[in-house]
Amino acid sequence: MRIIVSGGGTGGHIYPAMALIKRLKERDMIEDVLYVGTEKGLESKIVKNAGIAFKTIEIRGFKRKLTIENVKVVELFLSSIRKSKKIIKDFKPDIVIGTGGYVSSAIVYAAHAMHIPTVIHEQNTIAGVTNKFLAHFVDKIAIAFPDAVDQFSEKKKLVFAGNPRAQEVVNIQKNDRLKEFNLTPDKPTVMIFGGSRGAKPINLATISALEKFAATDYQVLFVTGRVHYDGVIEKIDKKYLNCANIAVLPYIDNMPEILPDLNLIVGRSGATSIAEITALGIPAIFIPSPYVTHDHQTKNAQSVSKVGAARVIAEAELTPDSLFKNVDEIMGDKKLQSEMSEKSKKTGVPDAADRLIKVLSDLVNK
Repeated sequence: MRIIVSGGGTGGHIYPAMALIKRLKERDMIEDVLYVGTEKGLESKIVKNAGIAFKTIEIRGFKRKLTIENVKVVELFLSSIRKSKKIIKDFKPDIVIGTGGYVSSAIVYAAHAMHIPTVIHEQNTIAGVTNKFLAHFVDKIAIAFPDAVDQFSEKKKLVFAGNPRAQEVVNIQKNDRLKEFNLTPDKPTVMIFGGSRGAKPINLATISALEKFAATDYQVLFVTGRVHYDGVIEKIDKKYLNCANIAVLPYIDNMPEILPDLNLIVGRSGATSIAEITALGIPAIFIPSPYVTHDHQTKNAQSVSKVGAARVIAEAELTPDSLFKNVDEIMGDKKLQSEMSEKSKKTGVPDAADRLIKVLSDLVNK
């Protein structure tokens, strides 16, 4: 098929789109693919680096308050639809899919207006503004969490597909990457990670808990985020930096590779992280970011914790003691780890990309 994919703004919109494209190529189901994004967005760098054809449109999101700037936003939206129609006319796609972010609104809406099959993919339990708008026009709405059903009134369009990132990581096997960080590969390990940029509250709680972690019989892989690393190192007592069961790093390249070597993950509850964690069945302690739109990370985390696959600590309740207590209880109980792992796998969708591809194929072949 010839397919246009669009999603931008955050990695949570872009990486599922890239995982879908990768799987379509693996299955030899693409004649040609075009990614539509913005020049300034994160997608510009990621998509171009992957060698995928990329075109841009200019678009911005609405301000929540009524301002004169929203008039400019409307003008941009209308002009981006005109440009999107030209892109579609030139490329001649069989189908168009949007994975979220303002940029996908114009291209998906334009495709609908031109009677081309359209799909949106919603990664979170709480739908984004763009997908709520597009839901009225598209042919199918693919969701990654069952809880997202309540977000859309067009129930007949809904298909539960999961997040394509899950399928991208599910076959990763255990390896010896822990050696790179001077840790022992076959020793129980917990990773504490606040996301690619890091999270100050998680870092501070971990720093203060290192004295207790140093006395345990399991390993702690503490990933601070690049922007916080120097500040974290300054605050840590040097004896913990030389402790055999503690490793402190700014970031880990190709993070999914290390996931199968972990017994527990502590961190944020973005949709991509949850997709990866549950695909591999890894127990988790989620500390949702309270700074995201509609507090969707809390809802994401609750959808996993309510089945017993994870625990949730609200950032407001995060302390060195609450962090250590929860980590130590899980790491010290192999039966609990096994139960959480089993429940996590049941929550995961290891064939998510193929499920989404079926949605696309069915519409193209209708």
